[in-house]
Amino acid sequence: MTSSIKGKVAIVTGGAGMIGYATAVALAQCGAHVMLVDIHEQRLRERHTSLESLGGRVASYVADVSRSAEVEGYVAKTLEVFGRIDLFFNNAGTEGKIGPTHEYLESEFDKIIAVNLKGIFLGLRHVIPVMLKQGGGAIVNTGSIASERGLAGACAYNASKHGVIGLTRTAASEVGNQGIRINAVMPGVIDTPLLEEMLKMLFNGQVAEGKKVVGKVATQDRLGTADEVAQVVTFLLSDSASFVNGAAWEVDGGALSTIRH
Repeated sequence: MTSSIKGKVAIVTGGAGMIGYATAVALAQCGAHVMLVDIHEQRLRERHTSLESLGGRVASYVADVSRSAEVEGYVAKTLEVFGRIDLFFNNAGTEGKIGPTHEYLESEFDKIIAVNLKGIFLGLRHVIPVMLKQGGGAIVNTGSIASERGLAGACAYNASKHGVIGLTRTAASEVGNQGIRINAVMPGVIDTPLLEEMLKMLFNGQVAEGKKVVGKVATQDRLGTADEVAQVVTFLLSDSASFVNGAAWEVDGGALSTIRH
């Protein structure tokens, strides 16, 4: 796996977040050159410095993935700095507020769809043409267990993550015969700051108790880690997954395999 990634150029959106950064680290450790993209400038700067300390070539770009011009910007900057794009972790997303569908604010719904679904589309829209000119590449989009299940109180998030899998399968069917593989990961309940913020709302500030409860969604009775997701993404981007295309891989501790909880 490592040998097929060494020297390749990877873009990671949501690169200042836990899963994005963990994947950037895994790719850098395999010898990839990494462009980190995120909307949060200060956190992105910190992640850039930290990743650079590992010894790889690193660049970063501040962008809102829901805006076409800014997506075009990070693609152009990657080409300016590195000359090509071989790997793309199309990962940036947000969870949004919790509330019943019939009370959900239209403005909040639009925001979540713009980032989680339109952002994935725009990434594909601007990166695929580059890979077609190069003759190949590999892309992984970030879905969720919400891509296959309904999660009460998260209508916009669920709708967006269902859509990610549709985009993945559609694009994979269009360019699979032109050397580009496009897959998705569907993380389960992963221990991240975003999860903690959600648990504060759901469990009246009792985050530790909330983690115990939601950890039982997985058949392994625990939360997943960003590193565990990163290892699967890295595999899917590598040549070791050369015959995997249009797939949605569960990284959820068995949550989707059962109706246990």
